[in-house]
Amino acid sequence: MTVGEMAPVRRRSGRARLIQKAAPAVFLAPAIILLAVFLLYPLVYSFRLSLLDWNGLGNTAQSIGLDNWLRLLDDSVFWHSAWNNILLAVFSVVIQLPIAAALAVILDEASKGSRLLKIFYFLPLLMSSVALGVLFKNIFDPNFGPINSILSEMGLYNWTQDWLGDPNFALGSVIAVVCWQNIPFYMVLFLAALSSFPREVSEAARLDGASGGTIFWKLKLPHLQGTVRTAVLLAVIGSMRYFDLIYVMTGGGPENASEVMATYMYRMVFNSFELGYGSTVASAMFIIIMVIAVVSLRISKRFETEV
Repeated sequence: MTVGEMAPVRRRSGRARLIQKAAPAVFLAPAIILLAVFLLYPLVYSFRLSLLDWNGLGNTAQSIGLDNWLRLLDDSVFWHSAWNNILLAVFSVVIQLPIAAALAVILDEASKGSRLLKIFYFLPLLMSSVALGVLFKNIFDPNFGPINSILSEMGLYNWTQDWLGDPNFALGSVIAVVCWQNIPFYMVLFLAALSSFPREVSEAARLDGASGGTIFWKLKLPHLQGTVRTAVLLAVIGSMRYFDLIYVMTGGGPENASEVMATYMYRMVFNSFELGYGSTVASAMFIIIMVIAVVSLRISKRFETEV
């Protein structure tokens, strides 16, 4: 082949390499544009609004610099709501994940009726959070709710409480409902991971005399490490941004006892019409969630290497 004949071949190969390199960017472009429009831009705009004193109506916005952030640092209600979010995250990990893992192992081992049980256990996740909030608000009702009625029928009158109206019990009651609703999600997550665990390994371990507990701790749990890390991250992030069920059940009350950052942000924006300060709360939520997510990921990675 002469030099003149090789030139078009080089051009075609160079064009093919360029197309090959550009193809990922072309396919990713729609997703990147959507993320930029619906995630990145609102995030940046929220930080911009945090520098304003504005009620969200008309052209009355005034730039006040970092005054909203300085106010946030001295806002005891915000820090109390952030602490409630942390408690919700801790209990979500401590309660939801072990129960979900136990249910997943039981259903994975079960043969008869396991499909029906999977459907039954998955039902709470199919219900709307708003509907669940209304349902459990009635269940926890101090006068007509079934919980106090059952306790009274059992003669445990001292155990009856105003579950959602007492600051000592409101947050705990909400956390119990949140955990009950979300356990099925993590159960399905663990079930999916267990489905890839080789059955012959369990059978061989049983032939060698290993008990069910030994098989779980020594074989199945290491297999679930990546799933556990993902579940911890999802539980923590989900707990830090929880809103709907808590808002319906308690509205953040009583006396801010069950207030979380999302409900506090909502009150600042839509009840107090402080859009600038509400945006400051939202921006602080983003920063706190990012920090806690990174810390949780690193801690779970360390646990994974030690198992």
